[in-house]
Amino acid sequence: MAEKLWEPSSERMKTSNMMRFLEAVNAKHGQALEDYWGLWDWSVSAIEDFWASVWDFVGVETSAPYERVVDDPKKFPGAEWFPGARLNFAQNLLRHDGDRQALVFQPEGGQVRTVSYAELRAEVGRVAAGLKAAGVRPGDRVAGFMPNMPETVVAMLAATSLGAVWSSCSPDFGIKGVLDRFGQIAPKVLFTADGYTFKGKRFDSLARVGEIIRDLPSIEQVVVVPYTEAEPDPARVSKGTAWAGYGTPGAALEFAQLPFSHPVYIMFTSGTTGLPKCMVQSAGGILLNHLKELVLHCDLKPDDTIFYFTTCGWMMWNWLVSSLAVGARVVLFDGNPFHPHAGALFEMAAEQKISIFGTSAGYLTALEAAGEKPGERFDLSALRAILSTGSPLSHESFDFVYRDIKADLQLASIAGGSDINGCFVGGNPLGPVYRGEIQCRCLGMKVAAYGDDGRPVIDTEGELVCEAPAPSMPIYFFNDEDGKRYHDAYFDVYPGVWRHGDFIRIDSATGGLVILGRSDATLNPGGVRIGTAEIYRQVEAMPEFADSLVIGQSWKNDVRVVLFVKLAEGVELTDALVRKVKTTLRTNASPRHVPAKVIAVPDVPYTLNMKKVELAVKKVIEGRPVLNRDALRNPEALDFYADIPALRED
Repeated sequence: MAEKLWEPSSERMKTSNMMRFLEAVNAKHGQALEDYWGLWDWSVSAIEDFWASVWDFVGVETSAPYERVVDDPKKFPGAEWFPGARLNFAQNLLRHDGDRQALVFQPEGGQVRTVSYAELRAEVGRVAAGLKAAGVRPGDRVAGFMPNMPETVVAMLAATSLGAVWSSCSPDFGIKGVLDRFGQIAPKVLFTADGYTFKGKRFDSLARVGEIIRDLPSIEQVVVVPYTEAEPDPARVSKGTAWAGYGTPGAALEFAQLPFSHPVYIMFTSGTTGLPKCMVQSAGGILLNHLKELVLHCDLKPDDTIFYFTTCGWMMWNWLVSSLAVGARVVLFDGNPFHPHAGALFEMAAEQKISIFGTSAGYLTALEAAGEKPGERFDLSALRAILSTGSPLSHESFDFVYRDIKADLQLASIAGGSDINGCFVGGNPLGPVYRGEIQCRCLGMKVAAYGDDGRPVIDTEGELVCEAPAPSMPIYFFNDEDGKRYHDAYFDVYPGVWRHGDFIRIDSATGGLVILGRSDATLNPGGVRIGTAEIYRQVEAMPEFADSLVIGQSWKNDVRVVLFVKLAEGVELTDALVRKVKTTLRTNASPRHVPAKVIAVPDVPYTLNMKKVELAVKKVIEGRPVLNRDALRNPEALDFYADIPALRED
């Protein structure tokens, strides 16, 4: 059984939103649920009662009630949620008012700026009036090529208040990456900052925007937001207009009342294996699921300050901004998290008294490697939860958090995807944290692990599937009239069951889960499936390595494991070090995990959302094209893999 690292106090459990929700379910539905696992079982068996209970608990604001929760809970895909309800996404996020801080903006190395709830509402009203005057109507697309700053939040809320559909990329995307996304959805208005900063350097965005809009004939207006300059010239781009004079100051907020299933966001897949898929998500579904996760799984309350290290090109930005519906204080950061020093984000956490701190597994690994001990340097007394996603969180990172950040907090490793704009598995405020494990399957998500025979398995590796629909699943893919691309993405392996593409193990003793890597990157030496995360965990704990990437290479009618390692500064890949790697993997994992080849590389390629791209490397090695290098943060890293003599040898 996994080692228990932390558990909540009885007082913390008693005052949690999750416990209040459990008690409300017991009272309303005549249940006698005693713990999270009983609540989860009920949530995936009484699907309609569960989602209706979430609706009531988080207080969804509507102008017309729903007729029923779902037309057919067994219709998967295609279930229609909350028919009859009329609501507006932005209205629910702007339900709070007054002088309380809504947004705190910390630019890299810059001065903190705050926006109150009253100021936020006023700005949204002003910008919405500008969009309305520009002819934006329900269903039109509005796009952002923006840093993670308050104006991005304002633009999104202004667009969705009118019933427009929001989609965004961060400004570090290349031109082709932007066109591959926005070119498919034909936005009417584009919001862009004049530039952005990273590692203390300023980067211009308007030159690239000028090239982008030449290939986006749908764009009728470009709104230029000041960031790196006080008063950028909007005339630098065609159809440009200045943010400061946009819209009508003092304009009253108007919220288009639309069906629950009206689209609110278009999210994109990473696009490393082809043109990004455009996943259209519903206003009601995203709102309800975000609030379920924020209020119940994260225990977010109005007096909390929440932060997630993200860009506007990652779904965690959308997720974070929904915290406004709770009335919480939302911290936005833009730039490099290690500038001007490695502890910058935790210094910010101390100054802003952040209570819920979200980041990526890669950040925590890098922070430990930098020798940081935030708990010794900063006052983190307000911090009660750390969330981690983006890639599996190693056992060693669990140790680092509890040893060097804070001993008394909930470390919630969470996982899901842009597909659902949320989580399949995540944190449980009522339960303990076990080393290396995600705490639970999320409420309302009927998650299982399927073995090779397509049946549920426990305590062994399997495909992550979801056996029942949930409101935040895409309503459709853009430009997918017959639904074939949607079906093929999730339902082509198990009819009527969502196959997510992760390889997982569910622990029968703890109820926790371990993500073992992407199932499409799963290794199959000798016909036995193993997850890449098991190798990364061992290798990246070794001080000789800065990073690693592993693939399965087809070789002599089988598959052999090939491990690429980025060496730490001053380290050479000697025969002795290769033997150490193999011995470590054989001892701590299994003989199946031992690589046939260990090869030093100058860099490991990542997506813009900091996910390793095993499949892109595999394609390069096999001589197949990588269609969208602009989806990578460091596309030049792929070049090295195109011709490696060692891969042609026994």
